[in-house]
Amino acid sequence: MEARACVSSGAAVDGGGGGGTSKFLQPHHCQNHPQKPSAQIGTVPQLLAGGIAGAFSKTCTAPLARLTILFQVQGMQSEAAALSNPSIWREALRIVNEEGFRAFWKGNLVTIVHRLPYSAVNFYAYERYKSFLKSVPGLESHRGSTSADVFAHFVGGGLAGITAASATYPLDLVRTRLAAQTNTTYYRGIWHTIHTICRDEGYWGLYKGLGATLLGVGPSIAISFSVYESSRSHWHSQRPEDSTAMVSLACGSVSGIASSSATFPLDLVRRRMQLEGAAGQARVYKTGLFGTFKHIFRTEGLRGLYRGILPEYYKVVPGVGIAFMTYETLKKLLSHEPTFSP
Repeated sequence: MEARACVSSGAAVDGGGGGGTSKFLQPHHCQNHPQKPSAQIGTVPQLLAGGIAGAFSKTCTAPLARLTILFQVQGMQSEAAALSNPSIWREALRIVNEEGFRAFWKGNLVTIVHRLPYSAVNFYAYERYKSFLKSVPGLESHRGSTSADVFAHFVGGGLAGITAASATYPLDLVRTRLAAQTNTTYYRGIWHTIHTICRDEGYWGLYKGLGATLLGVGPSIAISFSVYESSRSHWHSQRPEDSTAMVSLACGSVSGIASSSATFPLDLVRRRMQLEGAAGQARVYKTGLFGTFKHIFRTEGLRGLYRGILPEYYKVVPGVGIAFMTYETLKKLLSHEPTFSP
């Protein structure tokens, strides 16, 4: 990212080792508000900050993430009770009574193992893609304009999400299998799950649902970064003295709601495809991504595509906000220059 006095910047970090870095989303009219000093951060600290931010956020919201998964996969069960109006609190009490309080974090170890590289690659790739897009002929001449910045944030975020998801997908599938288990334990830990999937379903079983994942994660991350950048830029232009951490938390929460609302059906289809053939069960969906969409819509209606959206909202509001806030804080702590207190 280039340090420019009058252009709103991108995602809080420089993609290179020690290159110039602007602050997250400076106001466009710099004459009204003095620019905060740039922070210098290398590639390794940047990857570390992104990875820790993602892992910490996921650990904080693990109980709600597991509730979301359990609601999303209910339509795969044949019992009528599974398709009745579910209650978040009833399901939470069931988990406590039948599996114990620690069961809310079932699969969280693999979540952390997945989220560390995923978030690191996601933030790092976003900054790289964004810098590249802003240097493309045609866009470079419009550098600093709102439309050019939104385009770079949206496309860069989408490409970063696809890159990170592709690189770490098997761990995401393993996490889903572990979190979806209730009373019967078929998969015991990360390596046992990987071995069992390869034995029962073949090597490509580790990539079930990848198409739905890439179709959903690209727009999801693109929307998340775009809304975050835009809302944070507007906030700083109106209230430049506000705490960076709190602005990141609030704007991150808004971006999480926006991205989840837009792409939740794809996430639900992804979860169900990941659980196809799990624990030796018969396949439910046999017609691919769009056939699965059609099957869910036909058997469960439009509401079926949004099953679990409420705990998802409860999760992303603090979760995405915590991730951005932690990332900003770690970026400052790991930077080579003194931090600037607003």
